[in-house]
Amino acid sequence: MIKHVFLDLDDTLLDFTQAEAIALKKALTEMEAPAHRAVLERYHEINQRQWELLEEGVLTREQVLVSRFEILFRELGLDREAAETCARYEGHLAEGHIFLPGALELLEALAPRYRLYLASNGAAAVQRMRLKSAGILPYFQNIFISEEMGADKPSLEFFRLCFSAIPGFDPAEAVMVGDSLTSDIRGGRNAGIRTCWFNAKDKPSRPDILPDHTIRTLAELPPLLETL
Repeated sequence: MIKHVFLDLDDTLLDFTQAEAIALKKALTEMEAPAHRAVLERYHEINQRQWELLEEGVLTREQVLVSRFEILFRELGLDREAAETCARYEGHLAEGHIFLPGALELLEALAPRYRLYLASNGAAAVQRMRLKSAGILPYFQNIFISEEMGADKPSLEFFRLCFSAIPGFDPAEAVMVGDSLTSDIRGGRNAGIRTCWFNAKDKPSRPDILPDHTIRTLAELPPLLETL
């Protein structure tokens, strides 16, 4: 029987892809850099790969935050300050929130029946502001943000720190729900808890990272949890 539900934030509850594009366009415009669609899409690809390298232990968080803009500006042939661009981008990213379809309804449905926890790799200051803006903090028993904990998903250490903060925690009673195979699903499997992949964008599966369950809409999660 499931008692503990760990939920990712970005592209699981909040629409990070859309928020990223808005914040990035503002930051690049302020830095007098091109901000058309192709540039935003290329940044998204670069950013995703840099976070994967962090998950693999190749890069540190600090390196990821700067390197994504260094790579972008190098490809564009521009001389711009990557650290300043990152600061502007994160400032804009923290300005608001965009719910994914069914996210608020999901929290309202789950909170009375399960102990909910947020598990995020995002920048702490940004995530805290977005959570406050969204008004969803009361739904969670605890907020686990990797930057504050000193370990990142999918590392076993991240999940061990989460588990140690929950009195009487039993891994057999927990599930990790998120959109990322490399972060959420790999992390949950490494930690010995069940996993549920939220694959709303029909991403290709990976034979080396197999979730226990897959959903394509958030509305599918409550009935699934009842069967576990």
